[in-house]
Amino acid sequence: MAIFKIRKITDTYLPSNSAAVSQVFGILRLHFPWVKEDKINQILDQMKDPLKYQFSSSLFIAEDGRSNVRGFAIFFYMPDKNFCYLDYLAVKPGRTSSGVGGSIYTRLREEAQMLNSIGIFMECLPDDETLCKDKLKLKQNKARLAFYERYGARPIIGTAYETLVDPEDDSPPYLVFDDLGNNIRLSALQAKKIIRTILERKYPDYCPESYIKMVLSSIRDNPVKIREFKYIVKERPVEKNTSVKDEIALIINDKHNVHHVKETGYIESPVRIKSILREIEKLNAFKIRPSRGFPDKYITQVHNSKYYNYFKTICNKLPEGKSIYPYVFPVRNKTRPPHDYSVLAGYYCIDTFTPINKNAFLAARSGANCALTGAELLLEGYHTAYALVRPPGHHAERDVFGGFCYFNNSVIAANFLSKYGKIAILDMDYHHGNGQQQIFYDRKDVFTVSIHGNPSFAYPYFTGFADEKGEGEGQGFNLNFPLKKAISGKEYLVYLKKAIKAIKAFNPDYLIVSLGFDPAKGDPTGTWSLTSGDFANNGVEIGKLWFPVLFVQEGGYKNRTLGVNARKFFQGYLSTGVFKKT
Repeated sequence: MAIFKIRKITDTYLPSNSAAVSQVFGILRLHFPWVKEDKINQILDQMKDPLKYQFSSSLFIAEDGRSNVRGFAIFFYMPDKNFCYLDYLAVKPGRTSSGVGGSIYTRLREEAQMLNSIGIFMECLPDDETLCKDKLKLKQNKARLAFYERYGARPIIGTAYETLVDPEDDSPPYLVFDDLGNNIRLSALQAKKIIRTILERKYPDYCPESYIKMVLSSIRDNPVKIREFKYIVKERPVEKNTSVKDEIALIINDKHNVHHVKETGYIESPVRIKSILREIEKLNAFKIRPSRGFPDKYITQVHNSKYYNYFKTICNKLPEGKSIYPYVFPVRNKTRPPHDYSVLAGYYCIDTFTPINKNAFLAARSGANCALTGAELLLEGYHTAYALVRPPGHHAERDVFGGFCYFNNSVIAANFLSKYGKIAILDMDYHHGNGQQQIFYDRKDVFTVSIHGNPSFAYPYFTGFADEKGEGEGQGFNLNFPLKKAISGKEYLVYLKKAIKAIKAFNPDYLIVSLGFDPAKGDPTGTWSLTSGDFANNGVEIGKLWFPVLFVQEGGYKNRTLGVNARKFFQGYLSTGVFKKT
């Protein structure tokens, strides 16, 4: 596991984020003691009210496994002028901070690239002894400019930007530009617009119009000149910035194949993963990342610990090759469970065809780790991750398993991510995502959406109707699209667009897609007729969304077409949004 992860904070009022912000302010006061408290408090206001300040403000933090903030950056985006501005970047002093600043700045460059911005601008105090008389400060300024020069970022020269507004001040700042490795040559007109925007929006009460006009009139070079490399010998020795936006993190459940029920009619088999993997590898867009270990608490936060312990214990007790199926169910007295483990299976299950065997727990537990790994990779900067797992999970509810599902991987990942922002779950499996609905039914921080066969004819039969909209605080935060028995890809797309519109209105920080390929034509568990081209169209629509996305594999059982459908889906997804090559 990484020593620290970098994550973007958008909601400062969540408890985990509030604690991080408090630490950020402590580091800021340490590094920038001259910044007044009202300016520090303004940081939160800027994040909350982008319309007022005419830019969006984001906080990025480097955080270790104990939630200690080791560094941070405050980052602006001016959408009307299409550029980014780095307001602060600082790390907590100490030997353990090695590499933190570079990791944070690399993440900021990835963010700027995903926004398709011109580049990043920032102010740096001068490394010229005629502008900075203090030798200690001069040394610090040189080190800072040398740091940014490693990424190709250097001061714009030949302008009056370094002129002090107040003659009593010291060390006028350079305006530094990082073109993200795109060899952009800023025209004089572009530079004037950007500089006016910076001075007016960052210093609305400090820079008078006369000062702004003086600086703008000094810009005569066209294109503007960037200072030559001063600290790096070779020209632009930086490696080309390969952003994690250009690849999908792929986490494969390497223990899925131990759960192989070799019984006639049991279609949830290991070949499903092989079929998908064989085809999506052709896209050269996936980077395999190892699954990480996570404590049991991330599972028992959403699943009843009694169910968890039962499932773990009974799997351990069963001999190799033996499966038991639920056959007695607590219709009358659910409050008095039986003691016999085989009979107890019906107490924790919703159907008669999902077996328990020696390796079921091992495979399901490993799948949960994969989903959590994908969620954590989103926090670390990946735009997209894909947990390619089996057994599936979306039918597992708080207290019960069923539908081939034991742990609800999407729910576990969503609950983990909910500490860092709002979450939406889009279930694209043929069958209703009853697990997501049941577990989050009274919560407003997780918006659950499911497109599925009407429960009047499709499993799980008793849930997934259109009038199920949530309860309590969760009222209005569950949305079902139960569809008719025969659906074409064109008809499906209409409802997918409706689901996406609702998700956009919710505006989540992270999106989890429970990805089923059983809407496909000929799937033994479904009745719809989606083709590979339809899955490509669905991928395009999901790809248009800018939210970080975690795909979690659910159903899809026609192995002859399963892999091709998966490849086509991701091909469509990769053709748009942040992955589109410009």
